Amino acid sequence: MKLGLQLGYWGAQPPSGVGELVDAAEAAGFSAIFAAESWGSDAFTPLAWWGSRTSRVGLGTSVAQLSARTPTSCAMHALTLDHLSGGRAILGLGVSGPQVVEGWYGQPFAKPLARTREYVEIVRKVLAREAPVTSEGSHYRLPAEGTGLGKALKPITHPLRADLPIWLGAEGPKNVALTAEIADGWLAIYYSPRLAPMYDEWLDEGFARPGARRSREDFEIAATCQVVLTDDRVETIARMKPTIALYVGGMGAPELNFHAQVYQRMEYHAEVEEIGRLFMSGRKEEAAALVPDEMVAETMIIGNADHVRGEVKRWEDAGVTMLLVTADSVARIHELGALLK
Repeated sequence: MKLGLQLGYWGAQPPSGVGELVDAAEAAGFSAIFAAESWGSDAFTPLAWWGSRTSRVGLGTSVAQLSARTPTSCAMHALTLDHLSGGRAILGLGVSGPQVVEGWYGQPFAKPLARTREYVEIVRKVLAREAPVTSEGSHYRLPAEGTGLGKALKPITHPLRADLPIWLGAEGPKNVALTAEIADGWLAIYYSPRLAPMYDEWLDEGFARPGARRSREDFEIAATCQVVLTDDRVETIARMKPTIALYVGGMGAPELNFHAQVYQRMEYHAEVEEIGRLFMSGRKEEAAALVPDEMVAETMIIGNADHVRGEVKRWEDAGVTMLLVTADSVARIHELGALLK
């Protein structure tokens, strides 16, 4: 099992001590570090800044939001990071949700599958640099209509790798199938090994499509997973509940919350509905208290060393190739690296 260090996105202020965590992750044998974005810090700058301290680990966005940049702009970011890092960039992309896309970026959220397909096609054209980049898609047209003076262009800078890996963050069946068809990896959030047969059906649908880019054998499944080594499993599970309540109840609209849908597929229908109701009414502590222990244990690995090793093996058997973990100290990074070697 490969390990990736998830740095996430910033809160009100930049986090401290991240450089030391990144150094430790490389020393402990982690395969990659990842940065995210929401509506504050961006995903690329932290990778360039802290990644400059490293020489081996991959540098991935998990995820860069499609609506934050045009496809050509995103390709510029990726090819620049790839050159600066000597070929270690991983471009993780995701559609986000309508609250952020329409409320923050001022873009329409409609047809996320079609937008994703067009976006990835254009990014790959930029990276291939075989011809001036054009697109006649419904969402991204190059050259755009306007003055009539637009000109199809190739990137001035020659990309280091035409096959720079593109991973997609996806949660629903159609998105996961599309990911298997057009991407090099799947960034899974709130993955549950219990549902692996269902995920396999979605993935196999994509792998079977004409022109699919990868097969199961060379496709990455990177699952975000809190891995906590502890002898006090009960207390640690309790500490994780507010985060689940936030994502289930607050990271999306009541009418459309992709994170809530993930847990509904795990058959926590009544719990998700009540957690969402309490959270949206401002009763956040009550919402967290309502999260069952099983909801936490299903998507996280928490326990002593033997339990953690056993669970990691179960996740690996379910198809996961990389665990994206968080860590609050250098000691914890070395602990995880040694435990899971």
